[in-house]
Amino acid sequence: MPVHFDADVGEQFLRYARLVSARGYVHNTLGNMAVRVPHPDHPDGVAYTKHAGVSLEEMGLANIVVTDIPSSRMLYGTRTTSVGHNLNREILRLRPDVGAVIHVHDDATIAFFGSGAFDRVRVLSLDMPFILGKAPHYVPASLDVEADVAPVAGFIADTNTVVLVGHGVTSLGRTLSEAYHRLNAFVSEVRRNILAEQLAALKGTRPTYRSDEEIEAMHRFADAIIYPTRAEQVMRPDDA
Repeated sequence: MPVHFDADVGEQFLRYARLVSARGYVHNTLGNMAVRVPHPDHPDGVAYTKHAGVSLEEMGLANIVVTDIPSSRMLYGTRTTSVGHNLNREILRLRPDVGAVIHVHDDATIAFFGSGAFDRVRVLSLDMPFILGKAPHYVPASLDVEADVAPVAGFIADTNTVVLVGHGVTSLGRTLSEAYHRLNAFVSEVRRNILAEQLAALKGTRPTYRSDEEIEAMHRFADAIIYPTRAEQVMRPDDA
């Protein structure tokens, strides 16, 4: 049966659509977001997203549709979603802790991997490990996990950022805010890598990337550093 459209969720969706667009991540009708909203008749909740054929930059409330999560069944609105919503739904289905997903085609990220010089984003700053909380997962260009989501189950539990090499970046968060911050942190680190490599090449030096041990330690303490109140709430039952 159709679901009631929550205008407050719709306004939040539009707010982040504008923020993502203002960052220069949106160039056309590709790229999207999905927000999980609890619903008594749907154990996985329902997904608010935009329909195909309109950009995040240009859309309004009328361009938001609501779908089931385990299936592509339309629950509000009539215009279909893009193929990319398959990946968004599968992430929400497999990760009950995730409340929002953002997918964009960032220029710097596509160029970074398109150069053929790098197979991962290395860490220069404190930002990326603390904000992401888990290492990014890199999906090779030969694998289309939007058309066939089956491989997603093999890696999605261990990451909060999925990099589709030659395609784009999908960030996961408990909220839209968290997914947005993770996206920004990852893309910022891509751009720092590019600048550090350029400057090091000019000066005949090497970038000072952080070690795997440092990064793993930052991942372990990410919530305690970034969300101390939330970390305390999680720890209290075990302390009792």
